[in-house]
Amino acid sequence: MLPLPLSGRTCTPLSDMAQYLTDNVSIFDGKEAMERPNAWSAASEEERRAITSFCEGYKAYISENKTERECCAAGVKLAREAGYRRLEDVISEGGTLKAGDKVYAVNHGKTLLLLQMGTAPLEEGLNILGAHIDSPRLDIKQNPLEEKNGLAYLDTHYYGGIKKYQWVALPLALHGVICRKDGTTVKVALGEAADDPVFCVSDILIHLAKDQMAKTAADAVEGELLDLLVGNEPLKVEGDDKDQKDPVKAHVLSLLKSSYGIEEEDFLSAELEVVPAGPARDLGLDRSMILGYGQDDRVCAYPSLMAQLQNETPARTAVTLLVDKEEIGSVGATGMTSRFFENTIAEVLALAGETSPLALRRCLARSRMLSSDVSAGFDPLYASVFEPKNSCYLSHGLTFNKYTGSRGKGGSNDADAEYLAQVRRAMDEADVRWQTAELGRVDAGGGGTIAYILAEYDMDVVDCGVPVLSMHAPWEATSKADIHEAYKGYCAFLKMA
Repeated sequence: MLPLPLSGRTCTPLSDMAQYLTDNVSIFDGKEAMERPNAWSAASEEERRAITSFCEGYKAYISENKTERECCAAGVKLAREAGYRRLEDVISEGGTLKAGDKVYAVNHGKTLLLLQMGTAPLEEGLNILGAHIDSPRLDIKQNPLEEKNGLAYLDTHYYGGIKKYQWVALPLALHGVICRKDGTTVKVALGEAADDPVFCVSDILIHLAKDQMAKTAADAVEGELLDLLVGNEPLKVEGDDKDQKDPVKAHVLSLLKSSYGIEEEDFLSAELEVVPAGPARDLGLDRSMILGYGQDDRVCAYPSLMAQLQNETPARTAVTLLVDKEEIGSVGATGMTSRFFENTIAEVLALAGETSPLALRRCLARSRMLSSDVSAGFDPLYASVFEPKNSCYLSHGLTFNKYTGSRGKGGSNDADAEYLAQVRRAMDEADVRWQTAELGRVDAGGGGTIAYILAEYDMDVVDCGVPVLSMHAPWEATSKADIHEAYKGYCAFLKMA
């Protein structure tokens, strides 16, 4: 409770309490103290140019990298250009790590950890930025190709939380890898170039959709009907084979053979993701926003990556962690619940000469983290699911969520007040525009992030990211101002002593 120095009273009059709060506690100063202004309003011309420049790089990043593999590979390329060395190479060469050294580690090509050694001992803790680079999509099944009435399809299984009806009648692209039995891998990115073909999931015409329109939105399009249309022309053959079975499927297979050198059975060892085709674009007549696929959570991953790469030698060791599988519970070898993070930090400690059996536990327990994940931006068209006073707004800055979860904060990390005070101070000292939010009205729903997983090490963690409109839709909207404020905020966090 707040200390109220009102001597001689066992019960404080409300008038005295109000006066004390007015005089001493700025958070109760009224509307002006709590209201967060639009970041564009206070931006100078120089700041506006910085916002635009930064977001051009961001648009290129999310346009060119639409899978976790692609994001990871792009991160490695940028890290190497910034002087980062592969951790495995340092280990194999018998090297050591000291202040200023920069290393990276990759897990199965889908998770990336970047680390810059600080001047303080590792046992004093790390400053960690953690974002995820997987996004909702459609995944191609292992035995996917079939022909139905002269049309060839690839069966899909949707990944993450999607509204299935949003994925029909859209131009779609194929990204991923196909691994052959001989150990060679074929990379696929088809549907992005101007002369590439695209794909789609068909929808029933409105004239015959009476039964479909009577269903709930959740059932209007069934998951098993999210099949990708990939061909219609039969294979041209001569002689006795001209009446062959499934000629359209045969033609598709012949094209895959000639273009990629793969057989139908190679689908068994493939990871192919169906994503919206086309680049991210400026949104609005004023070009103040961005419309693009996968902004949950690459809109936090990119600023985190840039903050890490452009950081000078910090006091506390700086870490940026870009992980997979958040959208399906952070499970598996490349999710946050794997041992990759813990094992990598153990290797770093050994290379730094901190070999005490308790060094790793002390390091993790004394660490701080920003779980860099998006928040639901207030949408006035759907105001009924938001609580306006505790919502985040586009262009009002970086957003902190003290807790997420659902049904009474279930499944959330609830950050300590003491830690929030530290972070607030760091943001204000760096002139970062920021706001706070909850994920909608109390009983409206909810969601979670990787925050609770890192908190299990006893470290301080809070969710901190960019407001998004149309989250989990094929095309999501963000504010350029918020993206740049996220970058500034992440830079300030990594510098915290």
